Amino acid sequence: MTADTTPPQAPQPSAAQQQPVVTQAVILAGGQGSRLRPYTDDRPKPLVEIPGTGTPILGHQLAWLAAEGVTDVVISCGHLADVLEEWLGKAELPLRVRTVVEAEPLGRGGGLKYAARALPRPDEPWYATNGDIWTRFSLRDMAAFHRERDALATLALARPRIPWGAVETDQFGNVLDFIEAPPSPFLINAGLYVFSPEFTELLPDVGDHERTTFPQLARSKKLAGYQLPQGVYWRAIDTAKDLTEAAKELASGAGRPPT
Repeated sequence: MTADTTPPQAPQPSAAQQQPVVTQAVILAGGQGSRLRPYTDDRPKPLVEIPGTGTPILGHQLAWLAAEGVTDVVISCGHLADVLEEWLGKAELPLRVRTVVEAEPLGRGGGLKYAARALPRPDEPWYATNGDIWTRFSLRDMAAFHRERDALATLALARPRIPWGAVETDQFGNVLDFIEAPPSPFLINAGLYVFSPEFTELLPDVGDHERTTFPQLARSKKLAGYQLPQGVYWRAIDTAKDLTEAAKELASGAGRPPT
């Protein structure tokens, strides 16, 4: 009998690991944040801190992007841009950050286009996110999904919890159960994207890409939707109530990076 000297097979890398990493991103941070007042009276929405975290939303986003392989970020600023730039100048940043300031409001699509033209590698794909999103998931997996479908644009899709309790009844109108904050039956745009290089020139100079560019791409089957994996934390910080709820959720360990 002879011993088997065949070396053990090394684990095969996942599809996401085999693909090139997306290394640049745009963050939209130009909104007024009026529904978050008084928090946004003296700072733009991305600099609002979720109580108990010690970190503004933007700080979380930059750390997350860096952990996902991003090395360069362009932030599209507007409301209180000088405050945001001052914070960036003092913070210890995990990647390179450049700001561009909209002299006049360009809308979300126009803001994306304006910022994308400042990306260091225009011939490479890029991520984009709204400046009020707090989440944590694998952007590399989303980028791999984007490439597999040969899409020009891919948007993340979330299924947020309904902020009211639901009542379940039978066909005769008898109440069967009460369900506290159930998941929505509908998917929504989570405000996070992967874009191919060619996408930039399809954006409007002024206006909303969700009403112009996205419908055109959908008709040509070049727009993909990546559903966030079950259990992934996602929240848009739009109101004072969102801040309170996010603080409770993060205190329980949801949405924090693994240790």
